[in-house]
Amino acid sequence: MPLLDALRRPLRDLRISVTDRCNFRCVYCMPKEVFGPDYQFLQRAEILTYEEITRLATIFVGLGVEKIRLTGGEPLVRRDLHELIARLSRLDGLKDLTLTTNGSLLTAQARGLKEAGLKRITVSLDSIDDDVFRSMNDVGVPVATILAGIEAAAEAGLSPVKINAVVKRGTNDHTIVDLARHFKGSGHIVRYIEFMDVGATNGWRLDHVVPAREIIERINAELPLEAIKPNYRGEVARRWRYKDGTGEIGVIASITQPFCGDCSRIRVSPEGELYTCLFGTRGFDVRSLLRGGLRDAEVAERISAVWRVREDRYSEVRTEDTIGLRKVEMSHIGG
Repeated sequence: MPLLDALRRPLRDLRISVTDRCNFRCVYCMPKEVFGPDYQFLQRAEILTYEEITRLATIFVGLGVEKIRLTGGEPLVRRDLHELIARLSRLDGLKDLTLTTNGSLLTAQARGLKEAGLKRITVSLDSIDDDVFRSMNDVGVPVATILAGIEAAAEAGLSPVKINAVVKRGTNDHTIVDLARHFKGSGHIVRYIEFMDVGATNGWRLDHVVPAREIIERINAELPLEAIKPNYRGEVARRWRYKDGTGEIGVIASITQPFCGDCSRIRVSPEGELYTCLFGTRGFDVRSLLRGGLRDAEVAERISAVWRVREDRYSEVRTEDTIGLRKVEMSHIGG
């Protein structure tokens, strides 16, 4: 029997943040004003080891998880990540193993990730305009570096690559169509993400959100689109394809078109805090269970108890009051 939460949603997807560190300081995620030189990141002893992550992932697969996504921070800054991927790729019952990265370190690591067992990859690229992109990552990394990483991933067999672009009005929304045009016909899939109120440090305001409807209208005006069906129930991106058959794009509309009703995702932070929602305010400590001598069956029961009472649907009930909550940062538990 599937493990269901209080709203009858099954547990299917596990997102594991392997580090809270990142080599970018994107303005919508890790602004320099907060994550500066004096910011206290987690110490090594606080972070789950690869052995602990593998054990936890094994338990989750036993509870019904079919897909694991590795995130950060920036996962590729964690040393020897391919070793963790090799461990996870051997889990019996796991159908999909993927990773989200900013792409800056991908050229050197893509082949090793694929050989270790990674199946797919998602790369963040918020604009094809070099000046815009440099200002958004706020460390001066050029678009060319990310494009080289995407090419390396494709050559390694991690294709089609999905490219995520967070759209913020007045910052990069004027480059939406250019990004679509660049990857049209490449076989890769651009997914536009509405600017979300994750965490409490990114200065989110509703008037900074470019609705998915507007994104599609802008692209369709120059590159005609038609809607297509989702690949599976619970897919977060709404899919559109070019009418001339040269590819597809997606939009992730957490603000204007919430998809909480089919959410099957659970997240683990680098130090082993379990979050049942991207907009969570409090985690459940699983690290102490792993390090406290409990058997796998006992850990599984504790996790099951957390999931069974889950009622999260933040994006459906978002109000002025909920916006002010002290939510966990995006950089801490990934997207």
